[in-house]
Amino acid sequence: MARVMGLIGDDAVAYAVKQAKVDVVAAYPITPQTFMVETFSEYVANGEVHSEFVCVESEHSAMSACVGSSLTGARVFTATSSQGLALMHEMMYIASALRCPIVMGVANRALSAPINIHGDHSDMMGSRDCGWIQIYAENAQEAYDWTIQAFRIAEDIDVLLPVTVNLDGFILSHSMEGVTVLEDEEVKAFLPPRKPLHTVNPEKPLTVGALALPDYYLEVKRQQEEAMKWVPKKIRETNGEYEKLSGRQYGIMDAFGLKDAEAAILCLGSTAGTARVMAKELQKEGRRVGVIKLWMYRPFPTKEIVEITKNLRALTVLDRACSFGAPYGPLGSDAASALKQFNRDLPLLNLIYGLGGRDIRPSDIRAIFDETLRIAETGVIKEPLRFIGVRE
Repeated sequence: MARVMGLIGDDAVAYAVKQAKVDVVAAYPITPQTFMVETFSEYVANGEVHSEFVCVESEHSAMSACVGSSLTGARVFTATSSQGLALMHEMMYIASALRCPIVMGVANRALSAPINIHGDHSDMMGSRDCGWIQIYAENAQEAYDWTIQAFRIAEDIDVLLPVTVNLDGFILSHSMEGVTVLEDEEVKAFLPPRKPLHTVNPEKPLTVGALALPDYYLEVKRQQEEAMKWVPKKIRETNGEYEKLSGRQYGIMDAFGLKDAEAAILCLGSTAGTARVMAKELQKEGRRVGVIKLWMYRPFPTKEIVEITKNLRALTVLDRACSFGAPYGPLGSDAASALKQFNRDLPLLNLIYGLGGRDIRPSDIRAIFDETLRIAETGVIKEPLRFIGVRE
């Protein structure tokens, strides 16, 4: 029987991890992620879970402990934000290359300097090519649901790759919502104990992380890429099983109003909700607009993007991070590459917004739709990449 709990985004992730019956959590607190592991530590202290909670001296150490634990066959979780994620960067490559199915909650936050504790996607985008599967949640419900599903996806024998579940710092991490949670027994049935393919065991010696010079290194990287190719299929399979259990439908991406749209916005995370509300208002005015929200950002859904935009005449991509000196932001670059690969000549505008947690208002979204519709009509883009919401 479904229950609704009032949970902030961080606590929604912690509750999902509790139900996933993880063996090890190793983490270091950092705003705005802290409640994820603080709440989970209370579950441990209260005897509600029997996980090993490892208090470490840094995020680098946290990921190191997670890698070692995962290699023993444990189900492992950690969480971080911003500078903490940056400090983990070295170990994130090791986790993916050693095929450790770790799940990590990331309360996305701006990177310093200047010091800022609010939400943008700079932290995760700085590690977007580290070999991790990346999921972005729009709200606390999605953060809860995706965290449960992430363990099953990561631990799939054809995948064996780590997963980040991303939620916008403060906007989601500290905002309370009604979250419909599953019963513990339902999660247990959906997510049975991990069955590792290989484990580090002194009684059965196994070489892990050996030196690989030019004669072998390339093959290891190719294997990681081949594993990534399995991810969309495994996500869809997991989503299908989860829908039967929860009644909630997920996928690679979510689209609103694309059937008749001429212009659309492509974005990640909580902004999709604001964009969807404004799209509904504009549709009532007879304007043909839509919204595309990616749940899965890595691996990037190239074919799916090309297919879903086939009837559009213009696309605006919103990036809550920037790639300094690049032609587009991270999401904009990926979208442009996908369209180019399939020879799609779709006008693409890329807007950098919301850095350091600056709000994007419904009026901003309306203006973006207005401009995208003008591009659809004229085919002219004056500035393919620019910042919006900057004080003059």
